[in-house]
Amino acid sequence: MQKPLIASPSNSLIKQARALRQKKARNESGLFLVEGIHHVGEVVEAGWEIESILYSSGVLTSPFAHDLISRFSFNPQPVTAQVMETLADKENPQGIIAMVHQRKSQIKDVKPFKRAVALVAPQDPGNVGTILRTLDAVGADVLFLLDGGVELYHPSVVRASMGTLFWKPIIQSSFDEFIEWARKENYQLIGTSAKADVEYQTLVPQVPWVLVLGNEQKGLSSHQTAACDVTVSLPMQGRVSSLNLAVAAGVLLYRFA
Repeated sequence: MQKPLIASPSNSLIKQARALRQKKARNESGLFLVEGIHHVGEVVEAGWEIESILYSSGVLTSPFAHDLISRFSFNPQPVTAQVMETLADKENPQGIIAMVHQRKSQIKDVKPFKRAVALVAPQDPGNVGTILRTLDAVGADVLFLLDGGVELYHPSVVRASMGTLFWKPIIQSSFDEFIEWARKENYQLIGTSAKADVEYQTLVPQVPWVLVLGNEQKGLSSHQTAACDVTVSLPMQGRVSSLNLAVAAGVLLYRFA
């Protein structure tokens, strides 16, 4: 039996969903938002715990989306197009949003892998999501987020990952804890630096390896660079001195993987 249509933006469920645009509400509730047909389809297929799904039939015109809703093992919540507009993160909403339970994975949870990326205190959520997407595209296995930085469940991370957030293990830890673990498990750590040991084209990684990238403003510190087994550089032939973090990660992942 279909749930009653929600037509008021002041409805308690709608207010809860809208609050999840803010970091404080995400932290306190342990929930985050997943918006759009593709993303909701991915989080459902990946088997994440879903608190609620809200949709608007007036906006949701795709046959795939209606088939997706019909296959849910629970009863989604219909809302008006006007209510959906108050929830959407962008203009022209696709008409479906899920409230999903976050997952927290620690370094002790890591299973053996061949290729991974570690980001040290990244600042741009779009970069983190894009690197996740690229990591998946090359068949790499794990993403490490070290020393804080971007909140994993920021809407821009979710959106930029194009669903890969729900399939790849993402481990959050301190840099020092990560280094201690990686050395114990014999993973080769490939750092990135303008003053690197070798240019990226000449390095043949030793599997298993982890590509370690510093944040957008500062890169890796001297302490972090020294903790890596080898460092690589990307040659800059023009006037620019560096590449966008996600672009650099993409170049290196396609070279090494």
